[in-house]
Amino acid sequence: MICFLQKEASEVVKICYTGGGTAGHIIPALVVADALRAELASEKLPLDAFWIGSKDESEQALIRAAGIRCYGIPSGKLRRYFSMKNFTDVFRIMGGVFRSLTILRKERPDVLFSKGGFVSVPPVMAAWLLRIPAITHESDASVGLATRINARFVSKVCVSSADAAKGLQNRYQEKVVVTGNPVRKEILAGDPEKGRALIGIGKNEPLILVLGGSLGALQINELVWGGLDALCAQAFVVHQTGKKTWRAVEHDRYRGVPYLHDELPDLLAAATVVVSRAGAGALAELVALGKPMLLLPLGTNASRGDQILNAERLSQAGAAEVLYQEDASQRAFLDRLLRLLQERKRRESLSAACGRIADTCGAIRIVAELLSACKFRENEVRGT
Repeated sequence: MICFLQKEASEVVKICYTGGGTAGHIIPALVVADALRAELASEKLPLDAFWIGSKDESEQALIRAAGIRCYGIPSGKLRRYFSMKNFTDVFRIMGGVFRSLTILRKERPDVLFSKGGFVSVPPVMAAWLLRIPAITHESDASVGLATRINARFVSKVCVSSADAAKGLQNRYQEKVVVTGNPVRKEILAGDPEKGRALIGIGKNEPLILVLGGSLGALQINELVWGGLDALCAQAFVVHQTGKKTWRAVEHDRYRGVPYLHDELPDLLAAATVVVSRAGAGALAELVALGKPMLLLPLGTNASRGDQILNAERLSQAGAAEVLYQEDASQRAFLDRLLRLLQERKRRESLSAACGRIADTCGAIRIVAELLSACKFRENEVRGT
């Protein structure tokens, strides 16, 4: 029990969450929201939570399903390259700041928590203008542009590891707190028997689970589709294609779905090998489960290189096999994946390495920082 607050039982703790762009920004924040809700319930303190994010309907549906109110704001994309849209998006960002100011003045939260993404910048700036304490969290092994901007305006920058903070300017290092990444409890509670029953396979039949992320991964999809004969000769394949890249594919011992929801924990528990991109949130959960994995990180042509660093960190720890974009031919993909499927000792070695670096306490550490900020805010209001 953290016991940071000095509030009466009748007082409400109010928090604003912000972030978006992909499920990778939203889901970890929802894990923090669950942990905060549980902590306050143990203190018998009521919680009022709301979210400032994008106007994307799928993102808002995910947030509302967690029982959190939503506000949508205009926002501009933060680009690392020259584009005329950078000029027009400046006005969208300014509009997002003004809209966030209106929302935060109305709601007056005790603290704001940012999970990153370009949509988080206007609310963080608005919170700073209103002297509302704010905390941001960076999941990746390198600090993204949104986090580097937000670092100017927040009281704490939570990071996944000490190495991740190296991308911040020296003047922000005193704000850094190493918390690790949030991991969903339900992911850890999967039942392998239920997972096998979902797809109708026996106890000893290998299962390859392919995770392309909420937006899909066309490169991975094409490698899987192009190698189905070889893969399905060795294992059953469950393939999360992403909603934008899904297509109907009929093949024995193959099931392709746009997105996995409630069934994901059980399928993960049953999986022999997992094929995945290298987003930080997904990797934290796969490591916690000790899953043998083949990672295909996004290259620098489609990202800032954060997934490469995430994958390299696991590879250096002996916890994952990595196939880089420039090496990911159809033959190389099949050779690496089928070898991993066939070599039990290699899978056991990867699982053991995952066990040595696994960390499931990230959300609790972030909650401690949020409650500490609430206490600071309360003392500030009282003038103590």
